[in-house]
Amino acid sequence: MKEVVRKEIVKMLEAGMIYPISDSKWVSPVQVVPKRGGMMVIRNENNELIQTRAVTGWRVCIDYHKLNAATRKDHFPLPFMDQMLERLAGRAFYCFLDGYSRYNRIDVDPLDPEKTTFTCPFGVYAYRKMPFGLCNATATFQGCMLTIFTDLVEKCIEVLMDDFSVFGESFETCLTSLKTVLERC
Repeated sequence: MKEVVRKEIVKMLEAGMIYPISDSKWVSPVQVVPKRGGMMVIRNENNELIQTRAVTGWRVCIDYHKLNAATRKDHFPLPFMDQMLERLAGRAFYCFLDGYSRYNRIDVDPLDPEKTTFTCPFGVYAYRKMPFGLCNATATFQGCMLTIFTDLVEKCIEVLMDDFSVFGESFETCLTSLKTVLERC
């Protein structure tokens, strides 16, 4: 687990997402949790077949319970999945995009990086970019995406967090919409 944390720290330092900090009253601990893949069937100790999720790796998470408890909640609404699916139903062509590392594209307020401070065996660090695990990260990101794509939502794109569904009535209109979305990204 220590090596998993070390690799993640090095990766985030090299990407400029975090920086070393001496201390903070908001320091949070690091946890390593399993990344789960698809379902598989295995035999248990009683020779019974049971379903289980395969562990495909490990994810480094920061335990922001203390910070989240003190944070005023942003109640920006997420779209209703059933309404999005209704708008997509019957469309002839689709492109599905995944906005990889979504939160890590949004800067932390210059007055607040010390609040994202975390500790691990390799030091104490704070985020320059919005980390996963903050209670308002989802609402903040959805609000940003809707601002960026406000004129396209429901016309040629549906946005749910970092999942983009681009659509069109013909192959050509779908490609044109995809080009517009990618240029906007």
